Amino acid sequence: MTGNERWVRPFGSATADGWDVVVDDRVDGWAHTALHVTTIEDGASRTLAPDAWERLVVPLEGSLAVAVVDAEGSSASCTLAGRPSVFAGPTDVAYVSRDASLTVTAVGGHARVAVCGARATRPLTPALNHLPVGDVPVELRGAGTASREVRNFGVPGVLDADALIACEVVTPGGNWSSYPPHKHDDHRPGQESELEEVYYFEVAPEAGSPASAGADPVGYQRVYGTDERPIDVFAEVRTGDVVLVPHGWHGPAMAAPGYDLYYLNVMAGPGPERAWLICDDPAHGWVRETWATQPTDPRLPLGGTR
Repeated sequence: MTGNERWVRPFGSATADGWDVVVDDRVDGWAHTALHVTTIEDGASRTLAPDAWERLVVPLEGSLAVAVVDAEGSSASCTLAGRPSVFAGPTDVAYVSRDASLTVTAVGGHARVAVCGARATRPLTPALNHLPVGDVPVELRGAGTASREVRNFGVPGVLDADALIACEVVTPGGNWSSYPPHKHDDHRPGQESELEEVYYFEVAPEAGSPASAGADPVGYQRVYGTDERPIDVFAEVRTGDVVLVPHGWHGPAMAAPGYDLYYLNVMAGPGPERAWLICDDPAHGWVRETWATQPTDPRLPLGGTR
C-alpha cells in the first residue's frame, strides 16, 4: 500500500491510551517521529511515561500546566499561556527531554494540546525548557496565492533539541502552502536531510466570514513519490486529521476558499545532524522566482501583528 489507506489517519482512527490522536513507531514503516493530541477539561491531566522520545508541548487551544520528572527524580514545571485557537496567533511551548515523565493539565478551562515527539539519542539538560511566545519567530513565506505564515518554535537555532524539528503553518483561505512541492528523504550533507514528517491539520472558516452553522471546513494535501520509492496520497483533510510523509515530494497543502488551513509539522530522522534541508521538485521549483514580483497576502499574519 502506498496511498491514503496507509498514510492518512482521519480523526478518530488513531486513538490510543486516552489520546484522540497517537502516531508513533507502532505505525508500520514509521520510526523517528511521534504525535499525541487530546482535549482535556479544566483540571484534568494526561501523562506520558519516561522513554526514549524527546517531546515538545504545543497548546492548540487554552492554557496548560506542564510538569516533568527527569531520570534522577528532579521535578520541574511551567505554565503555558497558550491561545484561544491555532488561528489566533503563535503560542509559547515547552521542550521535554527524553528519559523524563511528562504531565499536562488544563488550566482555567478546557484545553486542546499536541505533544510532538522524536526519538533521541541523548537527554538534554535542563529536562524542561519553556520557550515564551515572544521568542517564537514568525515568518511570512511565499507571496501572492502562495503566501503563508510559519511559526518556527521548534527549529534549529530557536529551540535546543537532539533530533526534533517542529513548526506550524497557517494558510489563508484560497492559498497554497508546502509549495513548491519538496522532499527531504536523502542524507546529502549541506543539501538535503533525511526526515520523516507528520502533518496534523485544523481547518476553520476565514476570520470575519459569515459562515453558516452547516459549514464544512476542509483542505487538501498531496504527497507523491518516484518509481523507485512510490507514494501516492491525495487527502481531503479536516480538523484532527493526520497525514504521514515517510518520503517523497509533499505539497501543495491547499486551503479551500472560505476556510483557513492550519498544520503542525513534526520532523526527525536518522541522520547525524539536526537540520531541515529540503529539495524542490525540479518540475515546480521555478515558481519561487515569481514571488519577487508579488505582494504578500495582506491577511497575514493571522491574529494580527505581535
